Amino acid sequence: MSRVTCYRCFWPSALCWCGSVTPMPTRTKFVLLMHPKEFKREKAGTGRLTHLCLPNSEIHMGVEFDNHGAVQSLIRDPANHAVLLYPGATARNLSNGELAPAELGGRRLVVFLLDATWSCARKMLRLSPTLQALPRIMFTPVAPSRYIIKQQPQEGCLSTLEATHETLLALERSGLDEYKLPNQLVELFGRMQDYQIRCAEDPAREGYRRHAYSAPETRKGPRGASARRSNYLALPATGAEGA
Repeated sequence: MSRVTCYRCFWPSALCWCGSVTPMPTRTKFVLLMHPKEFKREKAGTGRLTHLCLPNSEIHMGVEFDNHGAVQSLIRDPANHAVLLYPGATARNLSNGELAPAELGGRRLVVFLLDATWSCARKMLRLSPTLQALPRIMFTPVAPSRYIIKQQPQEGCLSTLEATHETLLALERSGLDEYKLPNQLVELFGRMQDYQIRCAEDPAREGYRRHAYSAPETRKGPRGASARRSNYLALPATGAEGA
């Protein structure tokens, strides 16, 4: 018999995260555009954990979004200032104060994030000209990735949850939002990883690869099979596209 699942956090009901999460209101709306592979395979992906913490957020699954009604409504709404969190030469660095509150003109800031592997995220963007046309934002991370159970494809890459955390830190410094619970996202991220590591180390548990995990800073190289399997959007701190 299959285990009963909580369809808010997508963990087994006996391990449900929902009761330990405090919903954190934000002025900014976060829209997680989740690749189907991420949506179907990663029941405990960091995008879902992010959505659980942020009531002013949405998840939409797809590969291209030019014909997605809800996404297009958010982009076209004159009350919104829609931007894409994605590195590039034209991306405005929130950490440097390159987006000021006055520029919003009273509009709501709507931040779109691509929740996918780096290669899948590039494909999603290529197939969605309306996303390509959005102004881009980025940040300079205050810390390297805290990912232990997966290896990022290059230095400066972060999980979707970490990217949202860094964005909120930068938005607060710029006066664009308030980050009322700055520790919750990263603590939840740590708890999720601790649980998965304990499961991997338990010989009585089936369905987990036996793996000796090491701290990210001790690893010799960022690339390899585990990097290619990473199901999280990479956001290089340099702002250069590609990985």
